[in-house]
Amino acid sequence: MQERYDPAAVEAAAQQHWQATDAYVAREDHSPSGGRFPKGKYYVCSMLPYPSGKLHMGHMRNYTLNDVVYRFKRSSGYNVMTPMGWDAFGLPAENAAIDKNIAPAKWTRDNIAGMKVQFAPMGFAFDWSRELATCDPDYYRWNQWLFLKMLESGIAYRRTQVVNWDPVDQTVLANEQVEDGRGWRSGAPVEKREIPGYYLAITRYAGELLEQLRTGLEGWPAQVRAMQENWIGRSEGVRFAFPYDESELLWVYTTRADTIMGVTFVAIAAQHPLATRLAAGNAKVAAFIEECDTGKVAEADVAIMEKKGVPTGFFVSHPLTGEKLEVWIGNYVLMGYGDGAVMGVPAHDERDFAFARKYGLPIRQVIAPSAPLPPADQEKAAGIFSAGQWQDWYADKSTGICINSGKYDGLSHQAAVDTIAADLKARGLGDKQVQYRLRDWGISRQRYWGTPIPIIHCETCGPVPVPEKDLPVLLPEDLVPDGTGNPLNKDERFLKCDCPACGRPARRETDTMDTFVDSSWYYMRYCSPGAQTMVDERTGYWMAMDQYIGGIEHAVLHLLYARFWTKVMRDLGLVKFDEPFKRLFTQGMLLAHCYYREDANGKKRWFYPAEIEQQFDERGTPVSAVAREDGQPVNYGGIEKMSKSKNNVVEPGSFIARFGADTARAFVMFAGPPDQSAPWSDASAEGVHRFLRRLWAFCHERRQTIRDAGPLQAHSLDGAQKKIRYELHATLHQALFDYERMQYNTVVSATMKMLNALDDIPRQPDGAGAAALREGTSILLRVLYPIAPHITHTLWVELGYADRMGDLLGAPMPQPAEDALQQDEIELVVQVNGKLRGRITVPADADKAAVEAVALADEHVQRFVEGKPVRKVIVVKGKLVNVVV
Repeated sequence: MQERYDPAAVEAAAQQHWQATDAYVAREDHSPSGGRFPKGKYYVCSMLPYPSGKLHMGHMRNYTLNDVVYRFKRSSGYNVMTPMGWDAFGLPAENAAIDKNIAPAKWTRDNIAGMKVQFAPMGFAFDWSRELATCDPDYYRWNQWLFLKMLESGIAYRRTQVVNWDPVDQTVLANEQVEDGRGWRSGAPVEKREIPGYYLAITRYAGELLEQLRTGLEGWPAQVRAMQENWIGRSEGVRFAFPYDESELLWVYTTRADTIMGVTFVAIAAQHPLATRLAAGNAKVAAFIEECDTGKVAEADVAIMEKKGVPTGFFVSHPLTGEKLEVWIGNYVLMGYGDGAVMGVPAHDERDFAFARKYGLPIRQVIAPSAPLPPADQEKAAGIFSAGQWQDWYADKSTGICINSGKYDGLSHQAAVDTIAADLKARGLGDKQVQYRLRDWGISRQRYWGTPIPIIHCETCGPVPVPEKDLPVLLPEDLVPDGTGNPLNKDERFLKCDCPACGRPARRETDTMDTFVDSSWYYMRYCSPGAQTMVDERTGYWMAMDQYIGGIEHAVLHLLYARFWTKVMRDLGLVKFDEPFKRLFTQGMLLAHCYYREDANGKKRWFYPAEIEQQFDERGTPVSAVAREDGQPVNYGGIEKMSKSKNNVVEPGSFIARFGADTARAFVMFAGPPDQSAPWSDASAEGVHRFLRRLWAFCHERRQTIRDAGPLQAHSLDGAQKKIRYELHATLHQALFDYERMQYNTVVSATMKMLNALDDIPRQPDGAGAAALREGTSILLRVLYPIAPHITHTLWVELGYADRMGDLLGAPMPQPAEDALQQDEIELVVQVNGKLRGRITVPADADKAAVEAVALADEHVQRFVEGKPVRKVIVVKGKLVNVVV
């Protein structure tokens, strides 16, 4: 055993051992319970990364979390599997390809190779035999296959969609790519276009998705469940119609049918069929619709934009009173939500109120609080409104009653809704309905680098599905996008084909699938590598996943789509489970200080940590920084999550070269609770490295004593040895609890406490002390192993544990010994009037009177009592004594 800790040598040797033994290749095990894996299977997985090319320590924190779970669960008796793959399709690769004038395929595969090299030094327990990249035809053929199955069952369907169209780049833009009405790349005015696309009917599953959030996902964070519940957005309301032109109906949906008598106008979307009709003879309406066509179409954008509208001069009839109500076209009404029309109730809706005030529309109050309003609110309720100020009592459906509503006056919210819905139904103009905010998933993307949608367009037959035998529809990998539209539209090799139905010349669909399709089921394919079907029986063994790890930014889209995809596969008979992930852990970010300079044009240059010299105060707060290149000051940009955009990243390669992978792993776990963001600190990282050096030195110095020690005889231990053993096993008890709740920062602290306790054993112990040392060091190494596997593996071998207990990889996690936790004496904190004043040692079985006597006799306590009368003595068994004077 080397005297000095050499991380590079230790880590290289350990990894060579794991590679030689295929240590992390997972295999299905169907042996009876109590066999090699008494606790059965355990599948832990981190969300697959995008192959951007460069990793930083923030990434390493995420994957270290995953690795710690793997190693702890394997040591706890589980058959564990943790795979790795690459979310390889998507717009970032196209943009990078444009910038570098290379094919996205080459850029992506080069990045994958580079990232695997960066992962290697960390010693992660990935089963690389299951590796996949979503851009591999063997993977995306099953995207296409399931799409065809959805098409057969009606879950996938084709309809037109309103999109942002860049006429210069000839491409669809996401809402985030529209800046002040112009394309982010070309600067051209963006147009609204209706183009055909494919949708997946996720709304069919809305009820089940919502119900299982409430009943079947106890292992998910409450915040994520709430975010999905809000996104699905179940509401109970009434769908009803405003008649016009004798037989035509304009449909709306509302959750507040009790306010129907307060409707003073109706607003429709610019893309509503009625709007198109009304624009034909009205230039002002046509101009407004054209203006709306340059706006954004996302609900979030519409919520904050200025509300504008135009009157049409066209009227519909109130369904209950027959009153004529003018139809307005509003920029805040979206065709893609509900029926593309809303009733305007200015007195009881903040948005409608602002719209009505702007355009001088009537405001009619029809709800009042059932109890008198406070005097300050009575004037507002009488009709002098200020937006948002009358909402509190109205939003509380349990307190309001109908007024100015004819036959409905005096009815409570629910009674009014029930009565109004019944009246509408009797007239054939509406009924109660449950609706969801969730919309069907549009998967068509006018992009090149994605899964081709397996459709052929024939002038005779229309859209025709590609036959299953012709899958996969291969994406050409040699195209280089130039930013002017989808290069597939220019590639005759891809476009030209024959119609499968009639045999005539036809052309392929050039839209590709949303990349969320790729990430909706990859974790199932991990379970069945090489399968000739989408999944096979191996997926049944590993799924549902026991622990999923990823960022909370994926709380809605990815996780919701994955749940939907699983249910579709279940209904097609491919899997037998309802939910893909039993437990979800959302990790916090790793933060770092960032620095910049700003040029005359306002452009910021962000500096890498190695490019600056920082000065800190005694609390570790940065007070100044200069650039190494010129010694001149740089601006402090705050502490932000590590990101390449601000260059505040700590690169793993240089850190590992200096301190080793185990220090990197242990520090990113020690930095703070894993579910919270934590700041990077060079000083703290160095402290963790000192701990590992100290552990190595301790084991080197005690190696012969540990190797030669005999079995532990608990009854032979003296008082000091029993105390040390108690501290070790009590700390172990807490560490195991922290492992289960994934609070790994306190596990690292626990191992530091264990080393301190072991260091109290004399350098030349007697036989009982040596046995206690051997047991304690074994506990320490096994507890630290999931976090720092290289050094613990090496020490395990060097100290002789491998000879008796086998490879540390398969060694069982230690369990607290009951006899070690039994104490002859215990230490209690003593307080006087709630303030700590001393500590006492009493027999573990001492009764209350004996504890009181010792506490009152303690010299430190007596100094604070000072002859004052003792009112009472409170004894909290096993913890503290509080003397009240």
